Amino acid sequence: MDVPLCLISKQKTFEPELKLDLDMADIKDHGGSNPTNLSSVDSPPTSAPSSLINSPSLARSPLLQSPDQQSPDHQQAAKPKTGQKITFISIPPPSHSPFMSQTPYVPGTPDRPVTMPPSGARTPMAYIRSRNLTPRFLTPLGSPLRKALRITKLDPTDAWLPITESRNGNAYYAAFHTLCSGIGIQALILPVAFTILGWAWGVILLTLAFIWQLYTLYMLVNLHEDHETGVRYSRYMQLANATFGERLGKTLALFPIIYLSAGTCIALIIIGGSTAKIFFQVVCAATDCKAQTLTVVEWYLVFTCGAVLLSQLPNLNSIAGISLVGAITAVGYCTTIWLVSVTEGRLPNVSYNPVRIGSEVSKIFDVLNALGIISFAFRGHNLVLEIQATMPSSEKHPSTVPMWKGVKVSYTIIAMCLFPLAIGGYWAYGHLIPSSGMLTALFVYHSLDVPKSIQALASILVIINALSSFQIYGMPTFDELESIYVTRFKKPCSWWLRVIIRTAFGFTCFFMAVAIPFLASLAGLVGGIALPVTLVYPCFMWLKVKKPKVYSLQWWVNWVLGVLGTCLSGLLIAAGVYVIIDNGIKFNFFKPE
Repeated sequence: MDVPLCLISKQKTFEPELKLDLDMADIKDHGGSNPTNLSSVDSPPTSAPSSLINSPSLARSPLLQSPDQQSPDHQQAAKPKTGQKITFISIPPPSHSPFMSQTPYVPGTPDRPVTMPPSGARTPMAYIRSRNLTPRFLTPLGSPLRKALRITKLDPTDAWLPITESRNGNAYYAAFHTLCSGIGIQALILPVAFTILGWAWGVILLTLAFIWQLYTLYMLVNLHEDHETGVRYSRYMQLANATFGERLGKTLALFPIIYLSAGTCIALIIIGGSTAKIFFQVVCAATDCKAQTLTVVEWYLVFTCGAVLLSQLPNLNSIAGISLVGAITAVGYCTTIWLVSVTEGRLPNVSYNPVRIGSEVSKIFDVLNALGIISFAFRGHNLVLEIQATMPSSEKHPSTVPMWKGVKVSYTIIAMCLFPLAIGGYWAYGHLIPSSGMLTALFVYHSLDVPKSIQALASILVIINALSSFQIYGMPTFDELESIYVTRFKKPCSWWLRVIIRTAFGFTCFFMAVAIPFLASLAGLVGGIALPVTLVYPCFMWLKVKKPKVYSLQWWVNWVLGVLGTCLSGLLIAAGVYVIIDNGIKFNFFKPE
Protein backbone atom coordinates (compact mmCIF):
# COMPACT_ATOMS: atom_id res chain seq x y z
CA MET A 1 0.00 0.00 0.00
CA ASP A 2 1.41 3.39 -1.10
CA VAL A 3 1.42 6.07 1.55
CA PRO A 4 1.72 9.79 0.46
CA LEU A 5 4.59 11.61 2.00
CA CYS A 6 4.42 15.15 3.41
CA LEU A 7 7.37 16.87 4.87
CA ILE A 8 5.93 19.25 7.40
CA SER A 9 7.40 22.78 7.85
CA LYS A 10 6.58 24.22 11.23
CA GLN A 11 5.13 27.69 11.68
CA LYS A 12 8.13 29.50 13.14
CA THR A 13 11.30 27.86 11.72
CA PHE A 14 12.50 24.53 10.47
CA GLU A 15 13.67 22.38 13.40
CA PRO A 16 17.26 21.18 13.32
CA GLU A 17 16.04 17.58 13.61
CA LEU A 18 14.44 17.83 10.11
CA LYS A 19 17.19 16.58 7.79
CA LEU A 20 17.27 18.17 4.37
CA ASP A 21 19.89 15.83 2.93
CA LEU A 22 17.41 13.01 2.41
CA ASP A 23 17.85 10.89 -0.62
CA MET A 24 15.51 8.66 -2.52
CA ALA A 25 16.71 5.57 -0.67
CA ASP A 26 15.53 7.04 2.63
CA ILE A 27 12.17 7.79 1.10
CA LYS A 28 11.87 4.26 -0.24
CA ASP A 29 12.73 2.75 3.13
CA HIS A 30 10.23 4.98 4.85
CA GLY A 31 7.39 4.60 2.42
CA GLY A 32 7.69 1.01 1.36
CA SER A 33 8.68 -0.67 -1.87
CA ASN A 34 6.74 1.75 -4.10
CA PRO A 35 7.94 5.32 -3.49
CA THR A 36 5.56 8.14 -4.15
CA ASN A 37 6.24 10.37 -7.18
CA LEU A 38 5.96 13.88 -5.79
CA SER A 39 5.17 15.40 -9.15
CA SER A 40 1.90 13.48 -9.22
CA VAL A 41 0.40 15.38 -6.32
CA ASP A 42 -2.91 16.96 -7.47
CA SER A 43 -2.67 20.33 -5.71
CA PRO A 44 0.31 22.57 -6.50
CA PRO A 45 2.82 23.01 -3.74
CA THR A 46 2.47 26.21 -1.81
CA SER A 47 4.23 27.97 0.98
CA ALA A 48 1.18 30.05 1.90
CA PRO A 49 -1.90 29.08 3.88
CA SER A 50 -5.13 28.21 2.15
CA SER A 51 -6.68 31.59 3.00
CA LEU A 52 -4.25 33.27 0.61
CA ILE A 53 -4.38 30.85 -2.30
CA ASN A 54 -6.77 33.18 -4.17
CA SER A 55 -4.95 36.37 -3.24
CA PRO A 56 -4.76 38.68 -6.28
CA SER A 57 -1.03 39.08 -5.80
CA LEU A 58 -0.10 35.52 -4.82
CA ALA A 59 -2.23 34.00 -7.58
CA ARG A 60 0.30 35.26 -10.09
CA SER A 61 3.32 34.14 -8.10
CA PRO A 62 5.50 31.29 -9.42
CA LEU A 63 5.42 29.92 -5.87
CA LEU A 64 1.96 28.51 -6.57
CA GLN A 65 2.99 26.63 -9.71
CA SER A 66 3.57 22.94 -9.75
CA PRO A 67 7.02 21.70 -10.69
CA ASP A 68 5.75 20.66 -14.12
CA GLN A 69 4.37 24.14 -14.75
CA GLN A 70 7.52 25.99 -13.79
CA SER A 71 9.78 27.39 -16.45
CA PRO A 72 12.98 25.52 -17.28
CA ASP A 73 15.00 28.27 -15.65
CA HIS A 74 13.14 27.79 -12.38
CA GLN A 75 13.47 24.02 -12.58
CA GLN A 76 17.17 24.33 -13.07
CA ALA A 77 17.53 26.87 -10.28
CA ALA A 78 15.55 24.71 -7.88
CA LYS A 79 17.95 21.78 -8.06
CA PRO A 80 19.91 21.31 -4.86
CA LYS A 81 23.63 21.18 -5.05
CA THR A 82 23.66 17.51 -3.90
CA GLY A 83 21.11 14.77 -3.97
CA GLN A 84 17.75 14.57 -5.68
CA LYS A 85 15.24 17.40 -6.09
CA ILE A 86 12.82 17.52 -3.18
CA THR A 87 9.57 19.51 -3.05
CA PHE A 88 8.45 20.71 0.35
CA ILE A 89 4.74 20.95 1.08
CA SER A 90 3.63 23.07 4.03
CA ILE A 91 0.44 22.07 5.78
CA PRO A 92 -1.58 25.22 6.52
CA PRO A 93 -2.04 26.12 10.16
CA PRO A 94 -5.44 26.20 11.82
CA SER A 95 -7.80 28.77 10.28
CA HIS A 96 -8.26 30.54 13.59
CA SER A 97 -4.67 31.78 13.60
CA PRO A 98 -4.85 35.51 12.88
CA PHE A 99 -1.20 35.77 12.01
CA MET A 100 -1.03 33.03 9.43
CA SER A 101 -4.39 33.97 7.90
CA GLN A 102 -2.89 37.25 6.75
CA THR A 103 0.84 36.79 6.19
CA PRO A 104 2.26 33.95 4.10
CA TYR A 105 5.47 32.28 5.22
CA VAL A 106 7.86 32.07 2.32
CA PRO A 107 11.32 30.64 3.11
CA GLY A 108 12.78 31.62 -0.25
CA THR A 109 12.06 33.53 -3.42
CA PRO A 110 10.86 32.21 -6.80
CA ASP A 111 14.07 32.97 -8.65
CA ARG A 112 16.37 32.07 -5.74
CA PRO A 113 14.76 29.11 -3.93
CA VAL A 114 16.13 27.56 -0.76
CA THR A 115 18.50 24.73 -1.53
CA MET A 116 20.58 22.49 0.61
CA PRO A 117 22.65 24.56 3.01
CA PRO A 118 26.44 24.34 3.00
CA SER A 119 28.18 22.41 5.68
CA GLY A 120 28.44 25.43 7.96
CA ALA A 121 24.72 26.23 7.97
CA ARG A 122 22.51 24.09 10.20
CA THR A 123 19.09 25.43 9.14
CA PRO A 124 17.65 26.93 5.94
CA MET A 125 16.96 30.22 7.75
CA ALA A 126 20.60 30.45 8.78
CA TYR A 127 21.54 29.87 5.17
CA ILE A 128 19.25 32.65 4.01
CA ARG A 129 20.68 35.03 6.57
CA SER A 130 24.18 34.08 5.53
CA ARG A 131 23.38 35.12 1.94
CA ASN A 132 21.52 38.25 3.10
CA LEU A 133 18.48 37.49 0.94
CA THR A 134 15.22 39.42 1.19
CA PRO A 135 12.01 37.71 0.01
CA ARG A 136 10.58 39.55 -2.98
CA PHE A 137 7.05 38.22 -2.96
CA LEU A 138 4.03 40.50 -3.46
CA THR A 139 1.66 41.29 -0.65
CA PRO A 140 -2.04 42.11 -1.19
CA LEU A 141 -1.05 45.79 -0.71
CA GLY A 142 1.63 45.64 -3.35
CA SER A 143 -0.42 46.68 -6.36
CA PRO A 144 -2.21 49.66 -4.74
CA LEU A 145 1.08 50.77 -3.24
CA ARG A 146 2.74 50.82 -6.63
CA LYS A 147 -0.20 52.74 -8.06
CA ALA A 148 -0.03 55.29 -5.26
CA LEU A 149 3.66 55.79 -5.82
CA ARG A 150 3.09 56.10 -9.56
CA ILE A 151 0.37 58.72 -9.09
CA THR A 152 2.58 60.91 -6.92
CA LYS A 153 5.64 60.58 -9.15
CA LEU A 154 7.16 64.04 -9.27
CA ASP A 155 9.84 65.86 -11.17
CA PRO A 156 12.75 66.33 -8.72
CA THR A 157 13.07 69.99 -9.72
CA ASP A 158 9.49 70.62 -8.54
CA ALA A 159 10.79 70.86 -4.99
CA TRP A 160 12.83 73.91 -6.02
CA LEU A 161 10.07 75.92 -7.73
CA PRO A 162 7.56 78.25 -6.02
CA ILE A 163 4.36 76.52 -7.11
CA THR A 164 5.32 72.97 -6.10
CA GLU A 165 7.87 73.75 -3.38
CA SER A 166 5.30 73.02 -0.69
CA ARG A 167 2.63 70.33 -1.06
CA ASN A 168 0.79 70.56 2.26
CA GLY A 169 -2.25 72.43 0.93
CA ASN A 170 -5.84 71.51 1.71
CA ALA A 171 -9.41 72.38 0.76
CA TYR A 172 -9.31 75.62 2.76
CA TYR A 173 -6.21 76.84 0.94
CA ALA A 174 -7.84 75.90 -2.36
CA ALA A 175 -10.94 77.93 -1.48
CA PHE A 176 -8.84 80.96 -0.47
CA HIS A 177 -6.73 80.93 -3.64
CA THR A 178 -9.66 80.23 -5.97
CA LEU A 179 -11.82 82.95 -4.46
CA CYS A 180 -8.99 85.50 -4.54
CA SER A 181 -8.20 84.75 -8.20
CA GLY A 182 -11.78 84.17 -9.35
CA ILE A 183 -13.27 87.47 -8.29
CA GLY A 184 -11.64 90.83 -8.80
CA ILE A 185 -11.97 94.34 -10.09
CA GLN A 186 -13.10 93.02 -13.50
CA ALA A 187 -16.42 92.06 -11.92
CA LEU A 188 -17.24 95.75 -11.43
CA ILE A 189 -17.51 96.17 -15.23
CA LEU A 190 -20.33 93.62 -15.64
CA PRO A 191 -23.15 96.24 -15.59
CA VAL A 192 -21.51 97.82 -18.65
CA ALA A 193 -22.22 94.62 -20.60
CA PHE A 194 -25.88 94.78 -19.48
CA THR A 195 -26.26 98.24 -21.07
CA ILE A 196 -25.73 96.58 -24.46
CA LEU A 197 -27.47 93.25 -23.86
CA GLY A 198 -30.46 94.44 -21.82
CA TRP A 199 -32.13 92.76 -18.86
CA ALA A 200 -33.16 89.42 -20.32
CA TRP A 201 -30.13 88.59 -22.45
CA GLY A 202 -27.78 90.02 -19.85
CA VAL A 203 -29.00 87.67 -17.11
CA ILE A 204 -29.28 84.67 -19.47
CA LEU A 205 -25.80 85.04 -20.93
CA LEU A 206 -24.22 85.72 -17.54
CA THR A 207 -25.83 82.54 -16.17
CA LEU A 208 -24.77 80.44 -19.17
CA ALA A 209 -21.22 81.75 -18.96
CA PHE A 210 -21.08 80.93 -15.24
CA ILE A 211 -22.28 77.34 -15.82
CA TRP A 212 -19.94 76.89 -18.78
CA GLN A 213 -16.85 78.02 -16.93
CA LEU A 214 -17.79 75.93 -13.88
CA TYR A 215 -18.02 72.86 -16.14
CA THR A 216 -14.61 73.49 -17.67
CA LEU A 217 -13.22 74.11 -14.20
CA TYR A 218 -14.46 70.66 -13.15
CA MET A 219 -12.66 69.11 -16.13
CA LEU A 220 -9.39 70.88 -15.30
CA VAL A 221 -9.51 69.66 -11.71
CA ASN A 222 -9.93 66.08 -12.92
CA LEU A 223 -7.23 66.42 -15.57
CA HIS A 224 -4.61 67.41 -13.01
CA GLU A 225 -3.55 63.79 -12.41
CA ASP A 226 -2.96 61.20 -15.13
CA HIS A 227 -3.51 57.80 -13.51
CA GLU A 228 -1.98 55.96 -16.45
CA THR A 229 1.37 57.74 -16.66
CA GLY A 230 1.53 58.87 -13.03
CA VAL A 231 2.17 62.50 -13.98
CA ARG A 232 0.71 65.51 -12.15
CA TYR A 233 0.25 68.49 -14.45
CA SER A 234 1.10 71.22 -11.99
CA ARG A 235 0.91 74.04 -14.52
CA TYR A 236 -1.55 74.92 -17.25
CA MET A 237 1.18 75.03 -19.90
CA GLN A 238 2.34 71.53 -18.96
CA LEU A 239 -1.14 70.15 -19.58
CA ALA A 240 -1.45 72.10 -22.85
CA ASN A 241 1.90 70.80 -24.11
CA ALA A 242 1.09 67.23 -23.09
CA THR A 243 -2.30 67.38 -24.82
CA PHE A 244 -1.67 69.35 -28.00
CA GLY A 245 2.07 68.83 -28.39
CA GLU A 246 4.78 71.24 -27.31
CA ARG A 247 4.77 73.40 -30.46
CA LEU A 248 0.99 73.66 -30.86
CA GLY A 249 0.48 74.00 -27.11
CA LYS A 250 2.78 77.03 -26.91
CA THR A 251 1.15 78.56 -29.99
CA LEU A 252 -2.36 78.24 -28.56
CA ALA A 253 -1.91 78.88 -24.85
CA LEU A 254 1.32 80.77 -24.22
CA PHE A 255 0.18 84.32 -25.00
CA PRO A 256 -3.22 84.11 -23.20
CA ILE A 257 -1.55 82.67 -20.12
CA ILE A 258 1.19 85.32 -20.17
CA TYR A 259 -1.44 88.03 -20.29
CA LEU A 260 -3.57 86.45 -17.59
CA SER A 261 -0.51 86.39 -15.35
CA ALA A 262 1.76 89.34 -16.14
CA GLY A 263 -0.97 91.43 -17.84
CA THR A 264 -3.22 91.11 -14.83
CA CYS A 265 -0.39 92.28 -12.56
CA ILE A 266 0.02 95.38 -14.75
CA ALA A 267 -3.71 96.07 -14.60
CA LEU A 268 -3.66 95.64 -10.81
CA ILE A 269 -0.92 98.28 -10.49
CA ILE A 270 -3.04 100.69 -12.56
CA ILE A 271 -6.19 100.01 -10.53
CA GLY A 272 -4.44 99.89 -7.16
CA GLY A 273 -2.44 103.08 -7.73
CA SER A 274 -5.45 105.03 -9.05
CA THR A 275 -7.62 103.88 -6.16
CA ALA A 276 -4.89 104.79 -3.67
CA LYS A 277 -4.97 108.36 -5.00
CA ILE A 278 -8.78 108.44 -4.61
CA PHE A 279 -8.49 107.03 -1.07
CA PHE A 280 -6.03 109.76 -0.10
CA GLN A 281 -8.31 112.45 -1.52
CA VAL A 282 -11.36 111.05 0.32
CA VAL A 283 -9.53 110.84 3.64
CA CYS A 284 -8.08 114.34 3.29
CA ALA A 285 -11.47 115.75 2.37
CA ALA A 286 -12.99 114.15 5.46
CA THR A 287 -10.30 115.54 7.81
CA ASP A 288 -9.74 118.89 6.06
CA CYS A 289 -6.03 118.22 5.74
CA LYS A 290 -3.98 120.42 3.46
CA ALA A 291 -1.50 117.75 2.38
CA GLN A 292 -0.71 117.72 -1.31
CA THR A 293 -1.44 114.42 -2.97
CA LEU A 294 1.10 112.48 -5.02
CA THR A 295 0.90 112.16 -8.77
CA VAL A 296 -0.59 109.07 -10.38
CA VAL A 297 2.84 107.71 -11.31
CA GLU A 298 4.02 108.15 -7.73
CA TRP A 299 0.97 106.27 -6.46
CA TYR A 300 1.77 103.49 -8.95
CA LEU A 301 5.25 103.37 -7.44
CA VAL A 302 3.91 103.21 -3.87
CA PHE A 303 1.60 100.35 -4.79
CA THR A 304 4.41 98.51 -6.63
CA CYS A 305 6.70 98.75 -3.62
CA GLY A 306 4.05 97.16 -1.41
CA ALA A 307 3.40 94.40 -3.97
CA VAL A 308 7.12 93.64 -4.37
CA LEU A 309 7.58 93.45 -0.61
CA LEU A 310 4.77 90.90 -0.26
CA SER A 311 6.02 88.91 -3.26
CA GLN A 312 9.11 87.79 -1.31
CA LEU A 313 7.09 85.02 0.34
CA PRO A 314 8.62 81.81 -1.03
CA ASN A 315 5.82 79.70 -2.50
CA LEU A 316 2.13 79.43 -3.29
CA ASN A 317 1.22 77.78 0.00
CA SER A 318 2.96 80.51 1.98
CA ILE A 319 0.59 83.15 0.56
CA ALA A 320 -2.57 81.30 1.65
CA GLY A 321 -3.13 83.89 4.37
CA ILE A 322 -2.72 86.70 1.84
CA SER A 323 -5.23 84.98 -0.46
CA LEU A 324 -7.66 84.75 2.47
CA VAL A 325 -7.31 88.50 3.04
CA GLY A 326 -7.77 89.08 -0.69
CA ALA A 327 -10.88 86.91 -0.76
CA ILE A 328 -12.43 88.71 2.21
CA THR A 329 -11.70 92.14 0.75
CA ALA A 330 -13.06 91.13 -2.69
CA VAL A 331 -16.34 89.99 -1.16
CA GLY A 332 -16.29 93.12 1.00
CA TYR A 333 -15.97 95.75 -1.72
CA CYS A 334 -18.32 93.93 -4.13
CA THR A 335 -21.01 93.74 -1.44
CA THR A 336 -20.38 97.29 -0.24
CA ILE A 337 -20.60 98.81 -3.71
CA TRP A 338 -23.78 97.09 -4.85
CA LEU A 339 -25.49 97.62 -1.49
CA VAL A 340 -24.70 101.34 -1.54
CA SER A 341 -25.86 101.63 -5.16
CA VAL A 342 -29.16 99.87 -4.49
CA THR A 343 -29.74 101.71 -1.19
CA GLU A 344 -29.25 105.10 -2.80
CA GLY A 345 -31.85 104.20 -5.42
CA ARG A 346 -32.02 104.60 -9.17
CA LEU A 347 -30.66 107.69 -10.80
CA PRO A 348 -33.11 110.10 -12.45
CA ASN A 349 -33.91 109.45 -16.12
CA VAL A 350 -32.44 105.95 -16.09
CA SER A 351 -33.17 103.91 -19.19
CA TYR A 352 -32.84 100.15 -19.57
CA ASN A 353 -33.15 100.02 -23.34
CA PRO A 354 -30.08 98.38 -24.90
CA VAL A 355 -27.63 100.98 -26.15
CA ARG A 356 -26.96 100.01 -29.76
CA ILE A 357 -25.94 102.89 -31.97
CA GLY A 358 -24.74 102.87 -35.57
CA SER A 359 -25.03 100.38 -38.38
CA GLU A 360 -26.09 96.77 -38.03
CA VAL A 361 -22.47 95.70 -38.11
CA SER A 362 -21.68 98.07 -35.25
CA LYS A 363 -24.57 96.72 -33.21
CA ILE A 364 -23.42 93.13 -33.71
CA PHE A 365 -19.87 93.99 -32.67
CA ASP A 366 -21.16 95.86 -29.63
CA VAL A 367 -23.01 92.71 -28.54
CA LEU A 368 -19.89 90.62 -29.05
CA ASN A 369 -17.84 93.14 -27.08
CA ALA A 370 -20.34 92.77 -24.21
CA LEU A 371 -19.83 89.00 -24.33
CA GLY A 372 -16.10 89.62 -24.08
CA ILE A 373 -16.64 91.68 -20.92
CA ILE A 374 -18.64 88.80 -19.38
CA SER A 375 -16.04 86.20 -20.31
CA PHE A 376 -13.26 88.41 -18.89
CA ALA A 377 -15.07 88.44 -15.53
CA PHE A 378 -14.47 84.68 -15.24
CA ARG A 379 -10.69 84.67 -15.45
CA GLY A 380 -8.60 82.57 -13.09
CA HIS A 381 -8.72 79.19 -14.85
CA ASN A 382 -5.02 79.53 -15.65
CA LEU A 383 -4.32 79.16 -11.89
CA VAL A 384 -6.47 76.11 -11.13
CA LEU A 385 -3.82 73.47 -11.83
CA GLU A 386 -1.21 75.51 -9.97
CA ILE A 387 -3.45 75.72 -6.91
CA GLN A 388 -4.16 71.99 -7.01
CA ALA A 389 -0.42 71.27 -7.32
CA THR A 390 0.08 72.54 -3.75
CA MET A 391 -1.81 69.52 -2.35
CA PRO A 392 -0.52 66.04 -1.53
CA SER A 393 -1.98 63.23 -3.57
CA SER A 394 -2.18 59.44 -3.44
CA GLU A 395 -4.46 56.76 -4.80
CA LYS A 396 -6.43 56.62 -1.57
CA HIS A 397 -6.56 60.41 -1.10
CA PRO A 398 -6.32 62.10 -4.52
CA SER A 399 -5.97 65.86 -4.66
CA THR A 400 -9.12 66.07 -6.80
CA VAL A 401 -11.38 65.65 -3.77
CA PRO A 402 -10.20 68.58 -1.57
CA MET A 403 -9.65 70.76 -4.63
CA TRP A 404 -13.22 70.32 -5.86
CA LYS A 405 -14.57 70.97 -2.36
CA GLY A 406 -12.69 74.25 -2.24
CA VAL A 407 -13.85 75.18 -5.74
CA LYS A 408 -17.52 74.55 -4.91
CA VAL A 409 -17.38 76.74 -1.83
CA SER A 410 -15.47 79.55 -3.55
CA TYR A 411 -17.67 79.66 -6.65
CA THR A 412 -20.80 79.67 -4.56
CA ILE A 413 -19.48 82.85 -2.93
CA ILE A 414 -18.41 84.22 -6.32
CA ALA A 415 -21.94 83.75 -7.67
CA MET A 416 -23.31 85.56 -4.62
CA CYS A 417 -21.09 88.52 -5.52
CA LEU A 418 -21.24 88.68 -9.32
CA PHE A 419 -24.97 88.37 -9.89
CA PRO A 420 -26.06 91.03 -7.33
CA LEU A 421 -23.27 93.29 -8.56
CA ALA A 422 -24.30 93.03 -12.22
CA ILE A 423 -28.06 93.15 -11.65
CA GLY A 424 -28.00 95.72 -8.83
CA GLY A 425 -25.54 97.97 -10.61
CA TYR A 426 -27.53 97.94 -13.84
CA TRP A 427 -30.76 98.62 -11.91
CA ALA A 428 -29.20 101.62 -10.14
CA TYR A 429 -27.39 103.26 -13.06
CA GLY A 430 -28.80 101.78 -16.27
CA HIS A 431 -27.29 103.30 -19.39
CA LEU A 432 -25.64 106.04 -17.28
CA ILE A 433 -23.01 103.74 -15.77
CA PRO A 434 -19.43 104.83 -16.65
CA SER A 435 -17.41 102.59 -18.95
CA SER A 436 -14.89 101.98 -16.14
CA GLY A 437 -17.54 100.31 -13.97
CA MET A 438 -19.16 100.45 -10.58
CA LEU A 439 -16.31 101.90 -8.54
CA THR A 440 -16.18 105.01 -10.68
CA ALA A 441 -19.98 105.29 -10.55
CA LEU A 442 -19.85 105.26 -6.76
CA PHE A 443 -17.60 108.32 -6.62
CA VAL A 444 -19.19 110.12 -9.58
CA TYR A 445 -22.82 109.87 -8.49
CA HIS A 446 -22.63 109.42 -4.69
CA SER A 447 -19.58 111.33 -3.52
CA LEU A 448 -21.86 113.83 -1.73
CA ASP A 449 -24.56 111.41 -0.57
CA VAL A 450 -22.54 108.53 0.81
CA PRO A 451 -20.49 109.06 4.02
CA LYS A 452 -16.79 109.49 3.49
CA SER A 453 -16.11 106.51 5.71
CA ILE A 454 -18.00 104.22 3.31
CA GLN A 455 -16.13 105.64 0.33
CA ALA A 456 -12.83 105.21 2.13
CA LEU A 457 -13.76 101.66 3.14
CA ALA A 458 -14.59 100.67 -0.44
CA SER A 459 -11.32 102.21 -1.65
CA ILE A 460 -9.09 100.53 0.91
CA LEU A 461 -10.74 97.16 0.26
CA VAL A 462 -10.00 97.50 -3.46
CA ILE A 463 -6.36 98.39 -2.73
CA ILE A 464 -5.84 95.45 -0.36
CA ASN A 465 -7.48 93.07 -2.81
CA ALA A 466 -5.26 94.32 -5.63
CA LEU A 467 -2.15 93.77 -3.49
CA SER A 468 -3.29 90.24 -2.62
CA SER A 469 -4.27 89.33 -6.18
CA PHE A 470 -0.88 90.53 -7.44
CA GLN A 471 0.78 87.74 -5.44
CA ILE A 472 -1.26 84.84 -6.78
CA TYR A 473 -1.26 86.09 -10.39
CA GLY A 474 2.47 86.80 -10.25
CA MET A 475 3.37 83.36 -8.87
CA PRO A 476 3.23 81.54 -12.27
CA THR A 477 5.64 84.12 -13.70
CA PHE A 478 7.97 83.74 -10.71
CA ASP A 479 7.82 79.98 -11.22
CA GLU A 480 8.62 80.26 -14.93
CA LEU A 481 11.55 82.62 -14.40
CA GLU A 482 13.05 80.45 -11.67
CA SER A 483 12.57 77.30 -13.75
CA ILE A 484 14.90 78.76 -16.40
CA TYR A 485 17.67 79.02 -13.80
CA VAL A 486 16.88 75.61 -12.24
CA THR A 487 16.89 73.85 -15.60
CA ARG A 488 20.16 75.43 -16.65
CA PHE A 489 22.18 75.10 -13.45
CA LYS A 490 20.47 72.04 -11.85
CA LYS A 491 20.12 73.66 -8.45
CA PRO A 492 17.53 75.80 -6.63
CA CYS A 493 17.60 79.57 -6.69
CA SER A 494 19.32 81.16 -3.74
CA TRP A 495 17.35 83.61 -1.64
CA TRP A 496 19.12 86.68 -3.01
CA LEU A 497 18.54 85.59 -6.62
CA ARG A 498 14.86 85.03 -5.86
CA VAL A 499 14.65 88.56 -4.41
CA ILE A 500 16.23 89.99 -7.55
CA ILE A 501 13.90 88.07 -9.89
CA ARG A 502 10.73 89.13 -8.11
CA THR A 503 11.80 92.71 -7.64
CA ALA A 504 12.71 92.97 -11.33
CA PHE A 505 9.34 91.53 -12.33
CA GLY A 506 7.44 93.97 -10.09
CA PHE A 507 9.17 97.05 -11.42
CA THR A 508 8.88 95.82 -15.01
CA CYS A 509 5.12 95.69 -14.46
CA PHE A 510 5.33 99.20 -13.02
CA PHE A 511 7.07 100.45 -16.15
CA MET A 512 4.43 98.82 -18.37
CA ALA A 513 1.65 100.35 -16.25
CA VAL A 514 3.11 103.81 -16.76
CA ALA A 515 3.69 103.18 -20.47
CA ILE A 516 0.21 101.81 -21.30
CA PRO A 517 -2.20 103.09 -18.63
CA PHE A 518 -5.19 102.48 -20.95
CA LEU A 519 -4.79 98.68 -20.63
CA ALA A 520 -7.81 98.42 -18.32
CA SER A 521 -10.04 99.87 -21.08
CA LEU A 522 -9.44 96.86 -23.33
CA ALA A 523 -11.63 94.46 -21.35
CA GLY A 524 -13.63 93.24 -24.36
CA LEU A 525 -10.57 92.54 -26.49
CA VAL A 526 -8.69 90.90 -23.64
CA GLY A 527 -11.75 88.78 -22.84
CA GLY A 528 -11.74 87.39 -26.37
CA ILE A 529 -8.03 86.58 -26.18
CA ALA A 530 -8.32 84.86 -22.78
CA LEU A 531 -11.61 83.06 -23.50
CA PRO A 532 -10.05 79.85 -24.94
CA VAL A 533 -8.04 79.27 -21.75
CA THR A 534 -11.25 79.39 -19.73
CA LEU A 535 -13.93 77.89 -21.97
CA VAL A 536 -12.34 76.10 -24.96
CA TYR A 537 -9.09 74.30 -24.23
CA PRO A 538 -10.40 72.24 -21.27
CA CYS A 539 -13.05 70.71 -23.56
CA PHE A 540 -10.48 69.56 -26.13
CA MET A 541 -8.10 68.43 -23.38
CA TRP A 542 -10.81 66.20 -21.95
CA LEU A 543 -11.51 64.67 -25.37
CA LYS A 544 -7.81 64.01 -25.94
CA VAL A 545 -6.91 62.67 -22.50
CA LYS A 546 -10.07 60.97 -21.20
CA LYS A 547 -11.30 59.79 -24.61
CA PRO A 548 -15.05 59.56 -23.90
CA LYS A 549 -17.10 57.18 -26.00
CA VAL A 550 -17.67 58.53 -29.49
CA TYR A 551 -21.12 60.07 -30.00
CA SER A 552 -21.88 59.85 -26.29
CA LEU A 553 -23.48 62.80 -24.50
CA GLN A 554 -20.17 63.94 -23.00
CA TRP A 555 -18.45 63.62 -26.39
CA TRP A 556 -21.08 65.81 -28.06
CA VAL A 557 -21.11 68.40 -25.24
CA ASN A 558 -17.33 68.86 -25.32
CA TRP A 559 -17.16 69.09 -29.09
CA VAL A 560 -20.03 71.59 -29.30
CA LEU A 561 -18.64 73.77 -26.51
CA GLY A 562 -15.11 73.60 -27.91
CA VAL A 563 -16.10 74.57 -31.45
CA LEU A 564 -18.56 77.22 -30.24
CA GLY A 565 -15.96 78.73 -27.93
CA THR A 566 -13.34 78.81 -30.68
CA CYS A 567 -15.67 80.65 -33.04
CA LEU A 568 -16.78 82.97 -30.27
CA SER A 569 -13.19 83.82 -29.37
CA GLY A 570 -12.39 84.83 -32.92
CA LEU A 571 -15.50 86.99 -33.13
CA LEU A 572 -14.77 88.65 -29.79
CA ILE A 573 -11.24 89.57 -30.83
CA ALA A 574 -12.56 91.05 -34.09
CA ALA A 575 -15.31 92.90 -32.20
CA GLY A 576 -12.85 94.31 -29.67
CA VAL A 577 -10.59 95.64 -32.41
CA TYR A 578 -13.56 97.10 -34.30
CA VAL A 579 -14.97 98.87 -31.23
CA ILE A 580 -11.58 100.40 -30.46
CA ILE A 581 -11.24 101.66 -34.02
CA ASP A 582 -14.86 102.83 -34.28
CA ASN A 583 -15.24 104.51 -30.89
CA GLY A 584 -11.65 105.48 -30.50
CA ILE A 585 -9.47 105.11 -27.45
CA LYS A 586 -7.07 107.54 -25.91
CA PHE A 587 -3.66 105.98 -26.27
CA ASN A 588 -2.02 108.10 -23.60
CA PHE A 589 1.38 106.43 -23.57
CA PHE A 590 3.41 107.43 -20.51
CA LYS A 591 0.61 109.76 -19.46
CA PRO A 592 -1.42 108.01 -16.75
CA GLU A 593 -4.41 109.92 -15.41
